[in-house]
Amino acid sequence: MKKIKLAIVTPYPPSKVTLNEYAFHLVEHFKLKEDITEIVLLTDADSKEAQITSSKVPVRIVPCWDFNKILNPITIAKAIKNEKPDVVLYNLQFLSFGDKKIPAALGLCSPLLTRIMGTPSVTLLHNIVETVDYDSAGITSNKLFSKIFTFIGTVLTRIILGGNLLALTMPKYVKIIKEKYKAKNVVWMPHGSFEVPEKPSFEIPEGPKKIMTFGKFGTYKKVDKMIEACEIVRQRTGEEIEIVIAGSDSPNAAGYLDSMKEKYAHVPGLTFTGYVAEEDVPTIFGESTAVVFPYTSTTGSSGVLHQAGSYGKAAVLPNIGDLKELIEEEGYQGVYFQPDDTNSIADAIENIITDNEKRDQIARKNYAAAASISMEDLTDWYLQHFTTLIQQQQPIAVDVPKRTPRIERKNAQVKSYALRSV
Repeated sequence: MKKIKLAIVTPYPPSKVTLNEYAFHLVEHFKLKEDITEIVLLTDADSKEAQITSSKVPVRIVPCWDFNKILNPITIAKAIKNEKPDVVLYNLQFLSFGDKKIPAALGLCSPLLTRIMGTPSVTLLHNIVETVDYDSAGITSNKLFSKIFTFIGTVLTRIILGGNLLALTMPKYVKIIKEKYKAKNVVWMPHGSFEVPEKPSFEIPEGPKKIMTFGKFGTYKKVDKMIEACEIVRQRTGEEIEIVIAGSDSPNAAGYLDSMKEKYAHVPGLTFTGYVAEEDVPTIFGESTAVVFPYTSTTGSSGVLHQAGSYGKAAVLPNIGDLKELIEEEGYQGVYFQPDDTNSIADAIENIITDNEKRDQIARKNYAAAASISMEDLTDWYLQHFTTLIQQQQPIAVDVPKRTPRIERKNAQVKSYALRSV
């Protein structure tokens, strides 16, 4: 396999831009690969203070774009020209480059520009416009604007497909894009689990039962009904419960969590942690009895679900399309509730915390699902795609590599589905 200098266009901690945590774990696993000679992170300006741990593979931070800057495609292209990587990986969703329409759209032209410059580009896209609920995602509730944004999103998807390879995190997305756009340069690349610790203790810590949610809140992730549901469970069961809201505001909902703090200041045992640093994530999950997903819709695969599985936690999940489909396809389990129904959320939480046998069964199932597809597996897949693209220097349709040793050992069914899906 050719030795590769890899550039990754992505936000990176301490940046607060979406997908920064995903990038951190992706890089940690690329750093372990002997086939990579150097990793250059083409980041937003807020990532310039990033602390890179030492490794055999050198990693450099090159800030060259910023959120909501119109010139991002030009500054990214200049950085790529200067660095001369063998391949560029874009870690994106539709609002990666801004929450304002023009800079967000222009930034998504970068994978095509990279290919035109003669450097193979691979785009990992975490959501697609065809499955986004604009209202619940906090973009617009106007039906006319929704149609306009869908049209613009369709145009941008065609532009993104102008890169060498598009990787999508869900098989459903691959099917939609192949059928709608007649695209051949699309593959399924599962989200993967960030870390898979040694088999955890599935016993819950002594003391109050901690009901935790984790993420960026205020658009389609809202905590009000979860808090109210926990109060209902307290009244019904007499259980001692702590409620932990871990994370920060969505970029599209500044001030949301502050408003929730004020509204629910009277609720005992309610903690807002703010931004959670990577080193504190194991503690947040480890102390939890269950992880709640107070979503009204989804915009893609859930990194928090994979984290919950990695730490062996039971999940309380909304019964909605993409998330439910992800659970079924990747082997996760949970107790479901109806979105926006406080009593339904309360029923699901009560079910988890009062039935220890069921909670334990779900937690073990989720750990097994998380362990079946890790970032280590995925970075091997990426390397095989990179090598093929570098050799061919043109858009191609690539099957998921046939040699995925850890998946063959751990989950042959998932591998089989991956091969069929592309």
